[in-house]
Amino acid sequence: MSDIHISVQEAEFDQNAVYRWLCQSHCVGATVIFVGKVRDFNLGDGVSGLYLEHYPAMTEKALHEIVAEAKQRWAIQRIAVIHRVGLLNTSDEIVLVGVSSAHRGEAYRANEFVMDYLKSKAPFWKKEQTAKGERWVEARDSDKIALEKW
Repeated sequence: MSDIHISVQEAEFDQNAVYRWLCQSHCVGATVIFVGKVRDFNLGDGVSGLYLEHYPAMTEKALHEIVAEAKQRWAIQRIAVIHRVGLLNTSDEIVLVGVSSAHRGEAYRANEFVMDYLKSKAPFWKKEQTAKGERWVEARDSDKIALEKW
């Protein structure tokens, strides 16, 4: 059984099922799960939805590289990365990153690392839907700055 679960999907995900999978080892002392949601407000505008596109082969390769690097840096038991694509509404869950480890510090740092890299390095393209029309979401300087700590 693999200790890595990566999925890019349109369907909703089950946080409880992912949690149970992450904890399937007697060595797990800590489990950290981050879930990101579609915001209803961005750049001063109300957002009614978000459309995410990706290039499957490129995206899966990038996600595997990010996870492999996290596993090299920290003592991780299991790691899950689930990212949704397609049309999402505000408050929909868009991404889940889960990490289990023997110790909380390892789990926290690995989870934050993966999320920071997903925001900047994973090839997803986001188009927001607002009352003023659609617009592509540009990379944020804050996301690039977050990578500098790693």
